[in-house]
Amino acid sequence: MRLGVLDVGSNTVHLLVVDAHRGAAPLPAYSHKTELRLAEHLEKDGRIAQSGADELVSFISEAAELAADKGCESVMAFATSALREAPNGEKVLDRVREQTEVDLQVLTGQDEARLTFLAVRRWFGWSSGRLAVFDIGGGSLEIAAGSDEEPTVAVSVPLGAGRLTRESLTQDPPDKDEVKALRRRIRIEMAAVAGDVLRAGKPQRAVATSKTFRSLARITGAAPSDDGPYVPRSLSRDSLTEWLPKLIAMSETDRAALPGVSAGRASQLVAGALVADAVMDLFDLTSLEICPWALREGVILSRLDQLQPR
Repeated sequence: MRLGVLDVGSNTVHLLVVDAHRGAAPLPAYSHKTELRLAEHLEKDGRIAQSGADELVSFISEAAELAADKGCESVMAFATSALREAPNGEKVLDRVREQTEVDLQVLTGQDEARLTFLAVRRWFGWSSGRLAVFDIGGGSLEIAAGSDEEPTVAVSVPLGAGRLTRESLTQDPPDKDEVKALRRRIRIEMAAVAGDVLRAGKPQRAVATSKTFRSLARITGAAPSDDGPYVPRSLSRDSLTEWLPKLIAMSETDRAALPGVSAGRASQLVAGALVADAVMDLFDLTSLEICPWALREGVILSRLDQLQPR
């Protein structure tokens, strides 16, 4: 069957069309996305501005038409922290539903962590043993760990790269005092949940997903995306430690010129690198393996699991 997955994130709105059936890996057939940066279309009180809602409705309408043109039997549409936290999020959802007929479901942070964990488990398989999974989004950091397909612990922390950049880094290149304060904030908030994750047991495999981790891995020497998803990629703590002061000293323009870094994400890279550094330090990890599957694939796999076998 052909399915569409519409992912409304804090940075990107992405339609992914896949051919999938139960018991098989979903195969991407078509992709369409835009860097809407919904979290930047916020009023002072956190409400999504009219301009952001207008752009969101326009893109979702376009995506729904594309999904129909591509032969999708159904479209699974979901949103994450930007809509979850906005005081007027429900009104925006109602408007999307009325004007596009797309029922956009808002995931909890715990659901994000749980579904991402499912995707990573399916990608690496049971031989990986106990997994620890980390995903840096635009608004939040998701962490999950466990030995089964359902994680033992799944948490979401407000440490997304976009959020931290907006709230804490005001200069380009970043001010050293702001970086120092942000580093302290990240470690305090992460340490508050680290104990619950560590009590679940030491992971036999530590895995990272998301654009931020992929960009950091590419900068530090991982294979480019053109080499395909099956090439092993990783981010080592030593390499990140070496690169972190360089990234902090660079301007946004210079960071955008690095391999694997898009112009739209360059401004968030320092905050994301500080979160990645804290992950590997507080959880005592020498490296993180990069998984090409993440939340979208988890949503697809969960849906397929609910289908009756033929």
